[in-house]
Amino acid sequence: MKICVFCSANQQIDPDFFSLTEALGIWAAKNGHTIVYGGVNCGLMECVAKAAHEAGGRTIGVIPKIIEKNGRISEYVDVEIMCDNLSDRKQLMEAQADVFIALPGGIGTIDEVFTVAASATIGYHHKRVILYNMKGFWNGMIAMLDDLQARGVIRQQWQDWIAVANSLEDIELLLNIER
Repeated sequence: MKICVFCSANQQIDPDFFSLTEALGIWAAKNGHTIVYGGVNCGLMECVAKAAHEAGGRTIGVIPKIIEKNGRISEYVDVEIMCDNLSDRKQLMEAQADVFIALPGGIGTIDEVFTVAASATIGYHHKRVILYNMKGFWNGMIAMLDDLQARGVIRQQWQDWIAVANSLEDIELLLNIER
């Protein structure tokens, strides 16, 4: 399975996020999954790629030219897919992946989550996003989605497109359902 990971490229975040991300990368490699990610050499992006790569897994980096220009490509990218911009990156990641896991992240990660979910709502694909809710990171967004649901602005249940996992075991269960 190709698992696209959306996540932060920042280093100054909770150290527990790095430990949990490393465990995800190792688990993915040990189970024969490929990591698709943004290809950047810092933050949780670098962490998941390094863990997967060093555990014998394969990584695919979808890398905007500006990242290359700034010398920020990870050395743990096994397959490089270059693109022009962030819109291209999202489209290429969506095409490459079977499922998406959102780790802690900022505006870019949120954008990626909602781009994939919105595409699913209108039938471009039938792939889900899993919010890996490390230490309750996504609780605020989950509350917002519940509020939008209660207000009737989401046509179906948001959980039809976005799942929540509070542990690696939850992710395993959800991925078994996706197969």
